[in-house]
Amino acid sequence: MEYTFSMIKPGAVEGNNIGAILQKIEVAGFSICAMKKSWLTKEQAQVFYEVHKDRPFFDDLTEFMSSGPIIALIIEKENAVEDFRTLIGATDPSKAEPGTIRAMFAKSVSQNAIHGSDSIENAEIEADYFFAKRERY
Repeated sequence: MEYTFSMIKPGAVEGNNIGAILQKIEVAGFSICAMKKSWLTKEQAQVFYEVHKDRPFFDDLTEFMSSGPIIALIIEKENAVEDFRTLIGATDPSKAEPGTIRAMFAKSVSQNAIHGSDSIENAEIEADYFFAKRERY
């Protein structure tokens, strides 16, 4: 089994889409290993998205990510990272395949409903940012 990290973003949480998104994840064959609701400070969002610190959208991204609660998840299945990236769709919801999470629940590129790790290595780093080993089942 392989695991990946995901985060339901503030806009999707505020839009009451948590249940529908979790259902799509489970129907796609993922098992939830860890889940928690949290509210990131601006500083925590900046640390999490530090890889983007030199990009023009960094301030808007970290402002949005600290604007309301998020749902952090560790999910697993065979080929989890790649399969989850397919399930969530393109960052730009207008370019995301119909039926993907972003096509269904995102408002815009900057408010794209959900985060998914882009590699096994980043999944480990991102999961460790939110979850202790004892919180994973």
